[in-house]
Amino acid sequence: MNMNIRLISEENERKILSKNATLSSNSRGRKRPEEECEIRTCFQRDRDRIIHSQAFRRLKHKTQVFLSPSGDHYRTRLTHTLEVSQIARTIARSLQLNEDLTEAIALGHDLGHTPFGHAGERALARLSPNGFKHYEQSVRVVDLLEKDGEGLNLTDEVRNGILCHTVGEDAYTLEGQIIRIADKIAYINHDIDDAVRAGVIEEGDIPLDLRISLGMSKSERINNMVVDVIHNSTDEKILMSDDFWSRFNDLHSYMFTAVYRNPVCKSEESKAVAMLEKIYEHYSQNPEQMPEQFLNIAENDGIDRAVCDYIAGMSDNYSVKIFNQLYVPKFWIE
Repeated sequence: MNMNIRLISEENERKILSKNATLSSNSRGRKRPEEECEIRTCFQRDRDRIIHSQAFRRLKHKTQVFLSPSGDHYRTRLTHTLEVSQIARTIARSLQLNEDLTEAIALGHDLGHTPFGHAGERALARLSPNGFKHYEQSVRVVDLLEKDGEGLNLTDEVRNGILCHTVGEDAYTLEGQIIRIADKIAYINHDIDDAVRAGVIEEGDIPLDLRISLGMSKSERINNMVVDVIHNSTDEKILMSDDFWSRFNDLHSYMFTAVYRNPVCKSEESKAVAMLEKIYEHYSQNPEQMPEQFLNIAENDGIDRAVCDYIAGMSDNYSVKIFNQLYVPKFWIE
């Protein structure tokens, strides 16, 4: 078969997708120009590069909310990412937006997250004189840190969606805007599910008015939130209705009180933070002990930048291993 499948896919996008969708044929391109693939569109290639990256695989051992849970069914940063992707793709398909672009951004949005979740992020933000934000680090991962400094050379649309997925300026594509709201829908609902599993709360503890308005179960809430976004988004903005957004914020406030600040969830957090502080201190004073890639970063961008890059890339398990190597005495074996 002598045909360019990518061109057929690009033509299908022009025929099927909304006028508001981001067409792969109209991408702003990559920092380093590349020859196009004959089979995959540029956004499909970005998705595949992210899935095959080392940073993506490390997400399976990074905390979402519960640090080092003993059960197999608690979320990790990887399963969170997959749930965000599923929700985002549903919204994109329903609005006839570019599902491939949406999926690529979703899969890459947390690649720069630290070990031990937001506790680790807050620790690095406090320790580093330059601050630390996981969404900026995620872009740094795909631009520089992956492939031993070569980066993934993603399209500008994917990079922008990753950068803008949390706070600040909206992504300039509707597909990127989907990720910000899909991320919120995913985490609020799976955090409730994990908290119920851990015995921290019960479904019935959620205020009745919120359960009536948003849904009486996890699946109902996710479905109702997704449907609300689909029905209320415009040609220029992905959003919930004012009423649903207000109810979502009320639910978020409840979760902060009942779960995110609950001593059961936070019981090990201080230990994790103290451990990362010691690792940061050690490598800041002994940068030559880091892997070669980070020595090059230290030389070009400064020691702090290199240490933050090294620590942020660690999984929970690896950071514990490094701490043990540095600070836990080894016993003689007779």
